[in-house]
Amino acid sequence: MNFLDLAKNRYTTKIYQNKKISEEKINDLKEILRLAPSSINSQPWRFIFVSDENKKQELAKVSFFNESKINNASHLVVFLGFDDLEKFESQIRKCLPEGQVNYYLQNVKPKGEEVTKKWLHRQVYVSLGYFLSACASMGIDSTPMEGIQMEKYDEILQQDGYKTLFAVAIGYRDSNDSNQPDKNPKSRLPLEEVIFEL
Repeated sequence: MNFLDLAKNRYTTKIYQNKKISEEKINDLKEILRLAPSSINSQPWRFIFVSDENKKQELAKVSFFNESKINNASHLVVFLGFDDLEKFESQIRKCLPEGQVNYYLQNVKPKGEEVTKKWLHRQVYVSLGYFLSACASMGIDSTPMEGIQMEKYDEILQQDGYKTLFAVAIGYRDSNDSNQPDKNPKSRLPLEEVIFEL
């Protein structure tokens, strides 16, 4: 299936069947996330794959109306971004060439802590698009969610220096899911309202 067909068929899954994704596919998804792009190759993230049913249920309880999706999905993947700038700066000094570190120090950091953290967290959202596309290419359904209690996730996950930004349930759709494109066609703005040429 080409990418356009994948885009037409991918959708936010509302109902999952209780079926596990193979370990091989999960390992591929982990490697795909590791290879995700980020500005200056900053990689300001952490990804937690949750398959343990007790831990999934604990997180599901603090996920508002997303609880049943998480409980029935194969895995929950939590996307976290740096919340400790000193820790982030220590990472890039160890891992990045001097020119990329200097770009951050001269062009991002001077804008202040709030703007810098927003810049870091936007990189994590880049990885989300990459991840959702990868899932679609592998026949895996997904539900990206900001409708979670992020502070509660942080309490449960205990990832020092990081904060939860969003999560993605992954698994296989239930045939009764009415949100599937063949049952509920995608609603998007017309091409001429969103694409322009100069």
